[in-house]
Amino acid sequence: MVEKTVMKHAAKLVLILFGVSLMTFLIMSLMPGDPAEMMLAGQHESPSPEKIAALRQELGLDQPLPIRYLKWLQHILMLDFGNSYRTGDPVIGEILNRLPTTVTLSFGTLIFVIISSVTGGILSAIFQNKLPDKFHRIWTILMISVPDYWLGLILMLIFALKLRWVPVMGNGSMASYLLPILTLGLSVSAVEGRVFRASIIEILTCDYVRFAYSKGLSLFKVFVRHVLKPALLPMVTMWGVLVGHLLGGAVIVESVFSLPGLGKLAADAVLSRDMPMIQGTVLIMTAMFVIASQVIEVIYRVLDPKIAAVNRL
Repeated sequence: MVEKTVMKHAAKLVLILFGVSLMTFLIMSLMPGDPAEMMLAGQHESPSPEKIAALRQELGLDQPLPIRYLKWLQHILMLDFGNSYRTGDPVIGEILNRLPTTVTLSFGTLIFVIISSVTGGILSAIFQNKLPDKFHRIWTILMISVPDYWLGLILMLIFALKLRWVPVMGNGSMASYLLPILTLGLSVSAVEGRVFRASIIEILTCDYVRFAYSKGLSLFKVFVRHVLKPALLPMVTMWGVLVGHLLGGAVIVESVFSLPGLGKLAADAVLSRDMPMIQGTVLIMTAMFVIASQVIEVIYRVLDPKIAAVNRL
């Protein structure tokens, strides 16, 4: 049963990566502009027709699209993502150098979101319709409404430029991750906090919770034994959306704060039409998203054994 499930998820991952790679290749290949001409212009060389034709032949851009894609796919199967058009360095090396920054940013944001949303949701549900609850609802609506890039610029202006509490740009220190984590995490924690609050309020009205209170259990014991675990299920469901937000938001946040991560690498590659780098970063980020989604599915089954029981039937 376990082997069958693993094979099923592995096949799903392969199909998704194949579809994403094909779509990315077609979109980048059909976009207006010639990568060879842009490379020569970036090297401050006169892009004469002869030089452009020679570079296109060197890069394999003169071949038909199906041939180019199949050759690229063959190299990908051997973990050879090619060389960057912009720097000439191996794509996989650039990705591995940038990956720790994005992973650190994502895990930091995930921890912040879980702590802040769980704390805010519990306090808001316990003090329903009172001052903490009203403040929490106003705050979450405000954070949901603010775009990430605008929030990042405001946080940078206040805490980096005015107060000088943190570095303006990413310098590798942990302090340089604080503002990017807040920028990515505040809007998501607001959504998760509202979902968690609504889930707790609904569970508190259930008969088994009232029965627990009637037995003389304290509020803390009722929450730990009967409320928290079922209330977490809707939040876990949204963690898949959170992972997508982290990977997509990393492109903007890393560019705003000059963090040398996968997001900034992908943004720079798009601006320079660096096709091997774009395809490599998109594939890696897609694989990260799919793997994270599978992990979230496992967590959901642990929290709700009924799902696993249904799948065994």
